Amino acid sequence: MEINLDIRPNRRFEIIDVSALLCDQVGDALHPFRKAVYCSFHTTAGYLEQGVCRHLGHSRKQLDPFIRAVQKIFPHDAGYFHDRMQLRDELSDSQKEKEPVNADSHLTFIGAGLKNCVTYLHRPDEPVYFIELDGIYKDYVRERRTTVMAYDRAEIVHRGRIAIPVEGDHAIDSFNLKDARYGLFEQLEEWSRQYGVDKGCIDIRLAPEEEHVGMTVNEYETLLMRNDLPEVLSDPLRYVLKRSKKLLQHPAAIPGKTRDYAAYDLIHFYNDLMDQVPVGRSVIDRIFSVLSTPAKRILRLKRRISLLVSDSAETGPGHIVHGTYQSPILVQHHPAEDGVRYMDITLRRFT
Repeated sequence: MEINLDIRPNRRFEIIDVSALLCDQVGDALHPFRKAVYCSFHTTAGYLEQGVCRHLGHSRKQLDPFIRAVQKIFPHDAGYFHDRMQLRDELSDSQKEKEPVNADSHLTFIGAGLKNCVTYLHRPDEPVYFIELDGIYKDYVRERRTTVMAYDRAEIVHRGRIAIPVEGDHAIDSFNLKDARYGLFEQLEEWSRQYGVDKGCIDIRLAPEEEHVGMTVNEYETLLMRNDLPEVLSDPLRYVLKRSKKLLQHPAAIPGKTRDYAAYDLIHFYNDLMDQVPVGRSVIDRIFSVLSTPAKRILRLKRRISLLVSDSAETGPGHIVHGTYQSPILVQHHPAEDGVRYMDITLRRFT
């Protein structure tokens, strides 16, 4: 069963219960199904995995401060390259007037571990939260869309491995896997048709031997991916000091004490957050542990991403469901030894 929901946010940051919207639209039609995939078409609004929400008690009262903690690491309008419209040559003058200042929302999406596509065990009594990070800009209210696909069984119909060349001179680099040069989307579309998958999903997982690399689905805008993201990955604490004056109260005028001041304030911020989000300790520990050293773990980038497959005309051309600006992105913070990264692909058909 496939349902498409249109969502109109009321605020820039909003936590929206999609299960309540589904109930309003289709009643209890989803109740008989064992699982459901929730797919966002957007790069600044998405979902947390069910396990993370469970750690946070499926509660807005605990989810809200968790997301706000990550937002404090990436404050709004803090001089990001992505937000410097004079550098955005791909935009016309009229587009620059309307383009939102939202690099913080993209980085929060990645840093908090939000995903474009998640699979939940279907529990009608539990909320499913669509997390909106950039719903309103000036007087413009975004129109959001999410697809929900409910099913009982998923049959693996194909497994394969794909090599992605990642040659480059930068220690930290990112690669747009939707780029036609890699042939990834063309291959995935071909497999979905070859194996007769009209409703299903594609899991893309980094090969077990791959190190110093992660993935996300977001907008591959050059300034964001080649300037803002590498800056935070190279030294998260230094980045927080530079960008987030609200989070770090002490001045960073003495270079030798900069990191000590940052650690001091992060401890206070961490303890304050723990008072509000007690059951989410393991989740928040992972966020803050990354800030203590250069990013040996890339914030909450994943080793696996998922793409929904549908033959519905409502989800757009092609079988792979994705929004206009969504791209699978591979981010490495150390070059691959042979200049190639390997990904294992699993194609599933829903019944």
